[in-house]
Amino acid sequence: MKRAYPVIFTPAAEGGFTSYMPDFNINSQGDNLAEAIEMARDAMGLMGIDMEDDGKVLPEASDHVASKPNDLVSFVDIDFTEYRRQNDMRTIRRNVSLPSWLNAEADKAGLNVSAVLQNALKQALGVSR
Repeated sequence: MKRAYPVIFTPAAEGGFTSYMPDFNINSQGDNLAEAIEMARDAMGLMGIDMEDDGKVLPEASDHVASKPNDLVSFVDIDFTEYRRQNDMRTIRRNVSLPSWLNAEADKAGLNVSAVLQNALKQALGVSR
């Protein structure tokens, strides 16, 4: 699910930018504007998947954002589904029931059953990573 949220970028006195994402009420920073945008996207991605995991609804994007004269206001896009796919790489254990003979054949063939299952699930779901 791809969305775009407003971000307020404020030039920092020591260089770089701080950023504030009002829809999430979070801050981040970067050594330059490109890095500040990347860090803002990352902060929103982390917050978004945490909210989804907690069963919370993601906020709607604000239309108007209050800012100060030196601030830059821009919309930063984030694809929460893709962000989770790229960054949530923790593994979980699942019990899988197999007929004994099939497990024995897999062992004889030296197959990693977990890897085979992951590949089959990716194929069934049309997921490339």
